[in-house]
Amino acid sequence: MSLRETAGFEDGGASRPLGRGLAHLRGLLRGQDDRARTGRGALTAFAIRVAGAGLAYLSQALMARWMGGFEYGIFVFVWVWVLILGGLAPLGLSTVCLRFVPEYRETGKHELLRGLLFGGRAIAVGVSTLIMVLAMAALYLFGGYLEGYYWLPAFLILFCLPIYALVDTQDGIARGYAWIDVALSPPYIVRPVLLLGALFAAGLAGFPLTAVTAAGCAVFAYWVSGLLQTFVLQRRIARDMAPGPRSYDTMLWLKTALPLVLVLGFELLLQNTDILVLSRYLEPTEVAFYFAALKTIGLVSFVHFAVGTAAANRFSALNAKGEKTRLAASVREAVRWTFWPSLAGAVLLLALGKPLLWLFGPEFTSGYPVMFILAAGFIVRAAMGPAEFVLNMLGEQGRCAAVLSVAAIANLALNFLLIPRYGIHGAATATALSVALAAVAINLVAKRRLGLNLFILSRADR
Repeated sequence: MSLRETAGFEDGGASRPLGRGLAHLRGLLRGQDDRARTGRGALTAFAIRVAGAGLAYLSQALMARWMGGFEYGIFVFVWVWVLILGGLAPLGLSTVCLRFVPEYRETGKHELLRGLLFGGRAIAVGVSTLIMVLAMAALYLFGGYLEGYYWLPAFLILFCLPIYALVDTQDGIARGYAWIDVALSPPYIVRPVLLLGALFAAGLAGFPLTAVTAAGCAVFAYWVSGLLQTFVLQRRIARDMAPGPRSYDTMLWLKTALPLVLVLGFELLLQNTDILVLSRYLEPTEVAFYFAALKTIGLVSFVHFAVGTAAANRFSALNAKGEKTRLAASVREAVRWTFWPSLAGAVLLLALGKPLLWLFGPEFTSGYPVMFILAAGFIVRAAMGPAEFVLNMLGEQGRCAAVLSVAAIANLALNFLLIPRYGIHGAATATALSVALAAVAINLVAKRRLGLNLFILSRADR
């Protein structure tokens, strides 16, 4: 049954392409079935991510313009370390919350839900603060191995870690409740606005627009947007559930989180190894050119994230209720929602690639060929839908971690092999091959372990 039929629309004008499209849209907005709810969630997440991507892209382009390629490349390098350490610090509790919040709500386990909401965030903040202190100590003791221009920006930006971990965990909580606006608006809308505004104000105040200034502005933007998210999330939770006793199943949560930490760690390596290895062999300016190209074509990945964000809690809830047929249908729908918009977005971004890169500065257009290489890997991943969300929500996080570990090791090896010889084009090739390898392998696991063939052209869709 099509979405149009499910929503109860008659034929007539909808037999024409435009009418049929409007009927699908009305069914999506008004329908109450799983497909309509998932579609609305995906549209909400996608709209926020598109708006956030535009703001983030504008802020990055203006930062590159204001700071110059060299200083911007320094900022990119130190910021990647925050992404890695901040992503690992919550110990995978974001995905644990995304998995168990809808399950506890469906089964009425409110004491465990309260315990998870409090304990998950407390652990994330505590661990991230410890990592921040240890990283600062390591930077003080071994900073001599870094180029001198990296040291102070790296030290300053480490103050983002505690709030980064809190926001990451609260992202999982909000998505578990299907509050997509709370999950995504603070980090993807509020934060880039604050960062850009703070950097602009710093320039007006006479501060030099260097990586050090940008790091200080990033700390400000992260803390203000993170505290705002905390306030809004607490108010939503208070309206949804009355205060009461808490219960903790810490061992189950940590046991579930451990492979998720590995999954996240290997994902972070897949996403950031190229920047780290490039910084080892090339000047910050070349790193900046590559990062601009990656950020530009990387906009297409927001479709993958948006659909996974909207559908993940549904996967968990349907699995908890044992509704396998509806689960399989929901997964197939998520694959289609991921691939076709991703393909269209990639074509559009490649067509506009040079003008978009010019926004960073005329010299940044030299990274345009990199976009084609990276796009190939992203399209292969999109062809499998939000595959890692499926495995993580259905209890196969250990095998997902194993697959991503192999892909991360291959990515590291390929980057060290290709970058010294081919520079930024070698980095793009290594990343594209690794992303494609991981996507195909995860689909094989889903097919064999869960009976779900995620490939867009599988027999289920034909």
